[in-house]
Amino acid sequence: MKHFTTKEWIDFVNRTVSPRDQTEMENHLKQGCRRCQETASMWQRVQKSAAAEKNYQPPADSLRVVKAAFAASGWQGQRKESRSRISVLFDSFLQPVVEGARSAATDSRQMLYRADPFQIDLQIEAKPGSNDLLVTGQLLDLSNPGIVGKDVNVTLSNLCGHVVHAVSNQHGEFTCEIKNSGDLRITFAGSRGEPIVISLRDALGRLSQDDK
Repeated sequence: MKHFTTKEWIDFVNRTVSPRDQTEMENHLKQGCRRCQETASMWQRVQKSAAAEKNYQPPADSLRVVKAAFAASGWQGQRKESRSRISVLFDSFLQPVVEGARSAATDSRQMLYRADPFQIDLQIEAKPGSNDLLVTGQLLDLSNPGIVGKDVNVTLSNLCGHVVHAVSNQHGEFTCEIKNSGDLRITFAGSRGEPIVISLRDALGRLSQDDK
């Protein structure tokens, strides 16, 4: 079964694909491809979130609490450069919980980041029957529209001594497995060789006591 790339699903959601491709992709979804259904669904949510974002303003009280917590963490000065270069465009953990769904740790998380010159599409899943995380991603080079970030060295660490390496393929995609410590750090080189670091505390929610 042919799978479509993240870029193709973005164009599908934005209705910029040809009528022929639109029909082919709709039929592909009807055939029950779970991987592509999840990707298309995520980008539909991104589109809806982006449309609603301009109308949203957080409560002033909540904003003060977040600013105070950030200042107390001591990261304000340390992460100034990273915050200016990395932005979160989408995080499934920040979406409203569907009524009846679990509110505790989940087994899947999807994220979208902007870190010039790349746009990074990430998915983290708990590997069934083990204490491993399966991390898949795709890098799009925004400085060259339509070009993926291929042959990019990607390093994953669980901050407990486990480190794995991968290289993005011709589609800008990479896949890694790593022990689940609860935390995760993803590092790759930017356009001028400087490291781009994405750190995730509680990557899939807090571990159960048995996993610690």
